[in-house]
Amino acid sequence: MTAEPQIIAAINRQEAGAKISNLSRELGISEATFYNWKAKYGGMDANQLKKLKELEAENNRMKRMYADLRLVHEALKDAVEKKL
Repeated sequence: MTAEPQIIAAINRQEAGAKISNLSRELGISEATFYNWKAKYGGMDANQLKKLKELEAENNRMKRMYADLRLVHEALKDAVEKKL
């Protein structure tokens, strides 16, 4: 997997005139991957990309917490219904 600074550096090199085919070959990725990176990370600096990754990780953690709490809620609801 390519690190965030490498992604930013590759996008900056492409914007400076490097060919995508050459960059893709150097990084060992497909051109489609490069275009996906450019669409997602174009215009960002390394700090912004790091913050984005942190926020995505936090969002995933929150989604897992919600799913776990939802399961507990459903289990408690079922238990209460059975007692009635």
